[in-house]
Amino acid sequence: MLRVGFFQFAPKFGEVATNLSKVVSALRGAKADIIVLPELPFTGYFFQDRSELASLAQDPAKSPTVSSLIALCRDHDFLLVTGFAEKSADKIFNSALVIGGDGILHTYRKLHLFNTEKEYFDPGDTPLDTIESRGVKLGIMVCFDWAFPEVARVLALQGADLLCHPSNLVLTYCQQTMLTRCLENSVFAVTANRFGSDISPRGTLTFTGQSQLAGPEGELVYRAKPTEEELFIAEIDLSKARDKSMTQRNDLLEDRRPEYYTALIENYTTMT
Repeated sequence: MLRVGFFQFAPKFGEVATNLSKVVSALRGAKADIIVLPELPFTGYFFQDRSELASLAQDPAKSPTVSSLIALCRDHDFLLVTGFAEKSADKIFNSALVIGGDGILHTYRKLHLFNTEKEYFDPGDTPLDTIESRGVKLGIMVCFDWAFPEVARVLALQGADLLCHPSNLVLTYCQQTMLTRCLENSVFAVTANRFGSDISPRGTLTFTGQSQLAGPEGELVYRAKPTEEELFIAEIDLSKARDKSMTQRNDLLEDRRPEYYTALIENYTTMT
């Protein structure tokens, strides 16, 4: 059995040290193997422009935030999957980091940028890949990646047992859709969302909360409330994610017929 969960809270925009203190305080003493935090939990989300984002983004290799999270993981013997505004040379990515007591284990840069993110983040350039730790294969996706079934499918084909999904959701569709992603691929998924609002000169953006743990039969194991802070941790049985049979004669992955899915890899201009 594996103990997994999320911490749902309302980050304060631009207050990196305050948000870090909130996370460290909330997770101190937590008994878990893997805890997922929301997308961009330290900086906030709704940036006015790239300059504002650049003033808050950090290089993970030099980040005091990351150093504190490594220490937290080391002291309490868990892994963290957290959103992060990643500065890399002249680029800034909306990333997710897998952090353990020995450092950063994996970095994923969000492939599918949502709405105004396209104005100030660079598109992700890391291939989809799983990371194995503590006897589980993790697949990492960030927020709007939920709308692209190819993401979850590729990670499942790479052996993912658990999808870790840092999010800042403002639409109402994702939580229910992730149940389908789990059913399609027979995987568990932790969606860690935030709640509250970011208020910017551009306007106000309000987030939907309702972080959740979903199971490989498309079942909702647990869903948080829309506007409450919560640390949730539960045990999951990985054998359920590794059984891809839907009936005695059907296997979700082996029954695929990719020779008929060629449109998925054709150039968009060719398809149109």
